[in-house]
Amino acid sequence: MTDTDEERTLFEAPPIAEQERMVEAILFASTEPVTVADLVQRMPHGADPAEALVYLRKRYEGRGVNVVKVGDAWAFRTAPDLGFLMRRETVETRKLSRAAIETLAIVAYHQPVTRAEIEEIRGVAVSRGTIDQLMEMEWIRLGRRRMTPGRPVTFVVTETFLDHFGLESARDLPGIKELRAAGLLDSRPGPSFGASRDGAEEDEATSGQSELFED
Repeated sequence: MTDTDEERTLFEAPPIAEQERMVEAILFASTEPVTVADLVQRMPHGADPAEALVYLRKRYEGRGVNVVKVGDAWAFRTAPDLGFLMRRETVETRKLSRAAIETLAIVAYHQPVTRAEIEEIRGVAVSRGTIDQLMEMEWIRLGRRRMTPGRPVTFVVTETFLDHFGLESARDLPGIKELRAAGLLDSRPGPSFGASRDGAEEDEATSGQSELFED
């Protein structure tokens, strides 16, 4: 073997089947979704994890677990139709309050959105406690500042939010009817977004974090 052949062997990418196995092992061992960039750093020089993911995703179609995209990352997740097997009957002691659900929904469907825009859509003030708690839950995060006077920050949903609800991106969010059918929204009429409730103002700033949850 010549020096050139030896160098080529050292830097030659593994066969695609072997790359699939590598990606599979990394995803299986990771507790969080893994990006293609992270896979590139972990795998041998010359490997193409993006191509390996295409084959791996197809190989797991119809299986008990699937390879799914979560935002810009990838992970193993239980097949949607088998999710009922993972559920356990538990006593639910606390639910997100109506204020928190509405705030989260506005961020998800209107992102990137500023606090002032959230208040305009809801027709009421948004307490700092509601925003802070949703950020602590890692369901929303700060986005880019608006290039407007005051340069207000915006809010967007996180990959943790997408992962929790089994979404590849915010574009996959269900419609209002689907949310209500799944029991994720109150069946009562919601606020008239963009208009006040009969002119009544709800001051959440004084209610603090207690409004984030209901008993």
